Amino acid sequence: MKHLIDPTDLTLSEIDDILTLAEDIIKNKEAYAHVADGKKLATLFYEPSTRTRLSFEAAMLELGGSVLGFSTADSSSTAKGESVADTARTVSKYADVIAMRHPKEGAPLVAAMNADIPVINAGDGGHLHPTQTLTDLLTIKEETGKLSDLTIGFCGDLKFGRTVHSLIKQLSRYENIRFILISPAELRIPDYIKDEVLDAKGADYTEVERMEDVMPELDILYMTRVQKERFFNEADYIRLKDSYILDPEKLVHAKESLKILHPLPRVNEISVKVDADPRALYFKQAEYGKIVRKALIMKLLGLSL
Repeated sequence: MKHLIDPTDLTLSEIDDILTLAEDIIKNKEAYAHVADGKKLATLFYEPSTRTRLSFEAAMLELGGSVLGFSTADSSSTAKGESVADTARTVSKYADVIAMRHPKEGAPLVAAMNADIPVINAGDGGHLHPTQTLTDLLTIKEETGKLSDLTIGFCGDLKFGRTVHSLIKQLSRYENIRFILISPAELRIPDYIKDEVLDAKGADYTEVERMEDVMPELDILYMTRVQKERFFNEADYIRLKDSYILDPEKLVHAKESLKILHPLPRVNEISVKVDADPRALYFKQAEYGKIVRKALIMKLLGLSL
């Protein structure tokens, strides 16, 4: 049995296998309609979610399986004081695989240490979000044809953005990836990502404060929102929330081949005027998320055609 808690839990070979399976699911959707018949997915979401929870549920249903779980901590026995460990032990008796989102970093790891079934980290606080990383990798591979020799700009909240941390950890394992980190000083990438990932791997990275200065260099622009729920001080949030807004004017000097990604939800960091630009892929990216979660569920449960 294997869990997915951190993006690096998977070897590059295992990631390639998941992406290859996802690509086959794209081509042969109907062939996979009953591959998970009789299997159950438990979605334990202690924090609000739209795309991640629904894409997990849609993935399992489209594979022929079923879904149970809760969408807020208040609707679970956590409200009575039950621990994550005990919840994981109990749910293991009802389901075949768990997808957990939790506001506390490390909670899915605790669940994995106590569950008798595979546990998938669907996001833990400002820490990691490995299935979003798989979504991003599939999007990049499908839309550019490769996972190497790319210049990627991450823009916005790089301090609390778990999707950013997860994707940087994964992309640093591929060849010739250049990172451009675009953020205000208060929201720069955490030191542990620099020390343990970028510097440790000798990655090529630059920190800047203006996206306009680097736009012509980018193959991929990964936008993020400034997350109110990660701030302790509302005044800081109000001051920084509109720091970086992508609009058509900022794209004037961008490459025609640029790919614009965003893990969603969007607030106002991407103007709706950008949605019609063929380089905007964030809604297509959400669809890729459902597909790659199908592939992951199959791999963790040992399912095949």
